[in-house]
This record gives sequence, C-alpha cells and structure tokens, in this order.
Amino acid sequence: MKYCAFLRGVNVKGTNMKMAEVCEIFKNAGMQDVVSVLASGNIIFTSNKNTEDLKIILEKAMSEHFNYEAFLFIKSQEEIENFWNSNPFDKNENLHVYAFVGHNEVEKVLMNEFENAAKTEKEDAEIVNNTFYWQVAKGNTLDSTFGKILGKKSLKDQFTSRNINTFDKILKKINS
Repeated sequence: MKYCAFLRGVNVKGTNMKMAEVCEIFKNAGMQDVVSVLASGNIIFTSNKNTEDLKIILEKAMSEHFNYEAFLFIKSQEEIENFWNSNPFDKNENLHVYAFVGHNEVEKVLMNEFENAAKTEKEDAEIVNNTFYWQVAKGNTLDSTFGKILGKKSLKDQFTSRNINTFDKILKKINS
C-alpha cells in the first residue's frame, strides 16, 4: 500500500535533516519505493504494514538516528486524496490554506483554539471530513494568534500542517 509520512518539526528550530538521509532511514526500516516531496518532511513509500505499526517503527528509527523525539503521521493515498478534495476554501492568490494531519479528533481541539483566538482579516477555519482547514492571508501565518498557538509544546505530538498545495505535489508524485 502507498503511504505518505508527514514529519513534524523538520528543518525548524534546529532540527535540520536532509531528505535523502531521511529516505535512507525509511529504506533501512524496511520501506520500499521511498521518495521525498519538498524539504518539509513528506516521505512517500510503500509497505504492507498497518499505519499503527509503521508509526512505531519509523518514529523509533528517526528518533534514534537524529537524536530527537520524532513525531510523524502516516496517511494512505486515499486519505491524502481526501485532504485535497475536501478543501472548503476557494483558491485565492492572497491567501494560504493549510490542512492539518494528526491524531483522531485533533480537529476539534484545533477548532476550539481557533474559535478562542483573535482573527486577522480573511482568516477562517472549517472542519470537513474530520480534517481541520485553516485559511489565512499570506504573510500573516506566523503573526496571527492562531498561528502562534500552533507552536504550543502541549500540542507538539498531536498534529502537523501542510499548505494545501503540498498535498497536490504529494498526490502527483504518488500517482506518477
């Protein structure tokens, strides 16, 4: 089965890693057809194992190799297609749209945080098919109240986010 692992905290705040090296770790952990998409920690691979086992195997391998506490979220090709197809926001060159990949029901936690945060102009959020989507004006991602909440240590193992365009790139590579 084809999967994509979404790594959290890659190439930010001192956790720097080359994607070629990450791909080698995945191969050494028994994954096949391993390839990265962008430098933000998106690793496509095939395996006959289930997502729970893969998460344990790959987090352990990453943590041991890079000497940090690795968090990753594994989604199937079908789940990634759903992220892309369920985006509730229209394309707008002045706005970023992010989809959040994480644990079951993390979308409810994120929506609660969003509802309690001060909003910037045109900032919005919706949950579609158990996925949290966030729209924010370009240039305001890290300046918005909600953007700052995303770095909370208490949430670090709960989710990661990707710009919706990243899902398009991942799907193109998975389907090639």
